[in-house]
Amino acid sequence: MTTRPRTPGSSEATRLLCAGTYLDGAFRDAVIDELYVHEERIAAPSLGIDAARVLAHALRARRLETGWAAGIVLLWIVAVPLTQWLILFYVPAFALFTLAGWLRGPQERPFWVRRVIAWYVRLIGWVCYALALVVLLAPALFGGGVGPSRLPGPFGSLGGGTGGDLRIQAWCALVLPLLLAWAVAAQRGQFAKSLTEELSRPRFPALATDPAEAAEGDRFQRLARRIRAEQHAPLVLYHVTNPFCGAGRPYEPWSLSVELRPDKDRVPEPLDNSAILRRIVPLLEALRVPSPHGSPELAAAVRDRLRELELDEIVFLPVLGLPSRAAGPYDGRSFEEHRARAIEEGGETRRHFLRIRVGGWGEEIVTTVFVRVHTQGGMLMLEVAPHVLRPVRQLYQDADRAAHRYRHNNRFGKAVWALAHTPAAGGRAVLTLWRGAVSLGRLAAGGYGRALPEGPVRSVREMGSENDASLFQEMDVSRYLKSIQDRVANGVRLALQEAGWETDEFVQKIVNVAEGATFIETAKGAIAIGDRNTVINKTTTAGKAGGRGNG
Repeated sequence: MTTRPRTPGSSEATRLLCAGTYLDGAFRDAVIDELYVHEERIAAPSLGIDAARVLAHALRARRLETGWAAGIVLLWIVAVPLTQWLILFYVPAFALFTLAGWLRGPQERPFWVRRVIAWYVRLIGWVCYALALVVLLAPALFGGGVGPSRLPGPFGSLGGGTGGDLRIQAWCALVLPLLLAWAVAAQRGQFAKSLTEELSRPRFPALATDPAEAAEGDRFQRLARRIRAEQHAPLVLYHVTNPFCGAGRPYEPWSLSVELRPDKDRVPEPLDNSAILRRIVPLLEALRVPSPHGSPELAAAVRDRLRELELDEIVFLPVLGLPSRAAGPYDGRSFEEHRARAIEEGGETRRHFLRIRVGGWGEEIVTTVFVRVHTQGGMLMLEVAPHVLRPVRQLYQDADRAAHRYRHNNRFGKAVWALAHTPAAGGRAVLTLWRGAVSLGRLAAGGYGRALPEGPVRSVREMGSENDASLFQEMDVSRYLKSIQDRVANGVRLALQEAGWETDEFVQKIVNVAEGATFIETAKGAIAIGDRNTVINKTTTAGKAGGRGNG
């Protein structure tokens, strides 16, 4: 039943998330915290991506950034005695630039009030920066003519020695921003090289030659093996507060229940959950087959993503009670045992689902539908929980373009970029070292390695996703969902009919109109259905539906 047409580790979504670890420090830290620091947490299902590969690049990006941050801080430390504290003239300006970056918030769609405030703070910072350069330029040019006592305000005691010494100290202070600019440019160049070489589209599919995978130590290799065993396993160990972690946002979940009444003209056969699922699966598999096009060549040329539709039977298990993460029952025999029990028992914590997945746009739009069928007390319950993963963040999608533009820019353009980003470099370096120290402290003293296992709290794919999608992508999601839900409903109806049970009530609750469009009773309330009735479905931020049905 399961088909995996592509390797998740080489998908476009995986590549962009790896690129995001070099561009977005908050995302990088979140990935490391979830998958590397919290060793006791089960990896969330990774639909269309390889979370272990994203972790490898997150660790590599942090190692590179920490090295450059340490170098920048070291420059400041060496400059303090070399300039006899004259570099403190830069501190107010550089602190304001760092504050402006924090006030502005994320680069993508910042709140306009924060953006305006950050602009004014940055303007004040540039004024302070210009004043600092003017004050330092005077002793550098005139030497003893402008001694420390002539410097303004509280800085009058800075500097020391003779006029010649003061000139040398002032020049050292003036050279410091140039050294910082070189470090900023070199770091940017190294990141741009990683994005345009190791993470380029031609080279990325070659997992064996990925330097990030080879550079990490034993701890990463051990955790990577666990992540890769867990993230695509048919048995999902979940956190009770977020059982569908990794699947994206819910997209109008719905359910219905109908009375099982025997057909008047037949003796009904026993109908269990397995029999209903067996009737649904072939109809869903048929969605992979292109419609007749007149020739095999034309049919083979169809690129509709429904051709790559994936079907899995999965079992959700609570992680509570598991003695250790390594004891997860991921072998085939354990899964079959849990599946055989869960498919008919209708339990609360252990649940069996049919998972239907369609990965479109290079796995950037992932549509997943979870279907559960249960019969109890003469009733048939059908639960359908669609989820959608939105595209990877725009910042990560633009990584190739930004890196290519930087590497192919002329020297003057690179110099201007570096000088513009130099004032905030010191503050960013300190924050980088602080975050790294906090993470290392949690890793050493948190005791997570021997803690009881815990279900996934966050998903790498969800953390790197946008909130919205383009109109084309939304149209594709709607088409996938309508096709899948129609086949599921039709499969249940056929299973009831073939087993000798009435289908009138079921048909009343699922009405097919207008070339297969399906309007279904939602969990929010019943929908009036009948001749010339208007069928209305309340919209949500995730999806919208509405229409007119004639029963």
